[in-house]
Amino acid sequence: RIEGYVLGHFATNCYLVCAPGCDGCWFVDASWGAGQMLPRAQSLGLRPEKIILTHAHPDHIAGIPEIKATLPDLPVAIHSIERDWLGDPQKNMSAALGRDPIALEGPDEILEDGQTLTLGDSEWVVLHTPGHSPGSVSLYCAEIGAVIAGDTLFAGSIGRYDFPSSDGDTLFASIREKLYALPDDTIVLPGHGGVTTIGQEKASNPYVRPL
Repeated sequence: RIEGYVLGHFATNCYLVCAPGCDGCWFVDASWGAGQMLPRAQSLGLRPEKIILTHAHPDHIAGIPEIKATLPDLPVAIHSIERDWLGDPQKNMSAALGRDPIALEGPDEILEDGQTLTLGDSEWVVLHTPGHSPGSVSLYCAEIGAVIAGDTLFAGSIGRYDFPSSDGDTLFASIREKLYALPDDTIVLPGHGGVTTIGQEKASNPYVRPL
């Protein structure tokens, strides 16, 4: 079960992920207002296990303090390349927003390409999909045929690659080699916008076509 929440100043999709027969859950990304996912988890009788970040841009991390205010020991996981971004407003780009810069502690856990995360009986594979940011990851569950793609791939679009830490060629390679390699019927849950499928994007995404 995956519930999406459109949160914050940039309409960021954040996800509450749970599994049948398991009282644990994850929060994937935490934008401004992420605290509203807590009462929902409580109403479902779920015990949050961790916050998993697809990357460390401000609209995906700004809500961590809201969650930590209630669950201060809840671990935060991010790819190793961005391990120091949470505490650095220049690297996480919050300094450029003209709002309060974001400088957080952590992370508590490190993600690596090919790593398998378990939630109940479900298994999620960490796919390192850099380009939008150097430590961007996607989370793929073959059992349910879904991938949480962060800001790598959107419905009919792709993540920005004009930021100082972004790279277009790397982003295109991540999409072609990691995401387009998934089955066509895989549901794509992006960091912004509506749901799509790998097959739909391979057929019609105007930015990245299969080679």
